[in-house]
Amino acid sequence: MARNLPIIDIFCDTISGTRKKFWHVGQSLIQSRIAGLFPHIAGPMMRTFACHDCDLLIRPSEEKGVTSLCPRCGAVLQRYKEDSIDRSLAFTFSGLILFFIALTFPFLAMKSGGFVQETTLLTGIGELWKQHLYGLATLVLFTCVVIPLSQLFGFLYVLIPIRFNWRAPGAILVFRTIRRLSAWAMMEVFLVGVLVALVKLAKMATIIPGAAVMAFGLLIFAMAATLSSLDPPLLWERLDPRG
Repeated sequence: MARNLPIIDIFCDTISGTRKKFWHVGQSLIQSRIAGLFPHIAGPMMRTFACHDCDLLIRPSEEKGVTSLCPRCGAVLQRYKEDSIDRSLAFTFSGLILFFIALTFPFLAMKSGGFVQETTLLTGIGELWKQHLYGLATLVLFTCVVIPLSQLFGFLYVLIPIRFNWRAPGAILVFRTIRRLSAWAMMEVFLVGVLVALVKLAKMATIIPGAAVMAFGLLIFAMAATLSSLDPPLLWERLDPRG
């Protein structure tokens, strides 16, 4: 009889966990139905959500400047970020200015035997293409130019209308795409590669870093500051078409 107890416990835990999942799904469906039928009373109820770690249903605090924690597991449910939209817009505009400098000003200059040869970020990608390194040139173009630039313009498209209390058409799709593209922006990897190349070429010629290198390095911090300043729950609340 004692040998069957663990099996019974496992069976009971499985039934209990399944019941909790059905309860959460059922409550979500009920909330969605109420939101559609009675939008004037659904606001407080829709603010209740499940903890990401333990699935406990929580109603976060509505007070400003308060970080909501799960009372059961202590996970951070919602972290308050002061002036999230204004800060994100400021860092986004700074990033665009730095991006313009990084693309137009000299990136590196090589001085050897009295000759000085300058290159920009785009001409460097072009040289890779001329050397038939099509895959590498395409990868550098997308991860260091196209994707970061698309993110910055996407932030402006989403945040500027929200700053003036209206939603741009397709803003939800744009914001979702920006978040998915974050993993493909690899400017810091490219900059590390440039620094390694500088160390290796230092014995062959005099390498002079241009203004674009400084701007590119600052651009990495500006992009990181933009992402860290964002408050996704606040943005989703502003982008909600039912709001």
